[in-house]
Amino acid sequence: QVQLVESGGGLVQAGGSLRLSCVASGRAFSMHTMGWFRQAPGKDRQAVAAINWNSGDTLYRDSVKGRFTISRNNTKNAVYLQMNSLKPEDTAVYYCYTDADRSGVFRSWGQGTQVTVSS
Repeated sequence: QVQLVESGGGLVQAGGSLRLSCVASGRAFSMHTMGWFRQAPGKDRQAVAAINWNSGDTLYRDSVKGRFTISRNNTKNAVYLQMNSLKPEDTAVYYCYTDADRSGVFRSWGQGTQVTVSS
């Protein structure tokens, strides 16, 4: 079982930046992919960005491309989401996740961190 702890959320004005962090811990866990989803009030959870733990290949949803950057630190078992040029529509609870393999069946979630962007 892997535990994920997020940090870095908060309140920022439109155009500002935030950096989210997520650290994984546990016994004998493996990670194939780490990434971030977000969920705004009354809306479905949506994928934001993901990174392959071994290759470092990344994926982004279209609306955040060029503004958000996902990165990892293999030594610290950590993933980061640098969010620049934030918009009010980025307001949501951001959840870190990790997949133990490429199937996505064995997925673990963090508790979420609130990001609020004021206009």
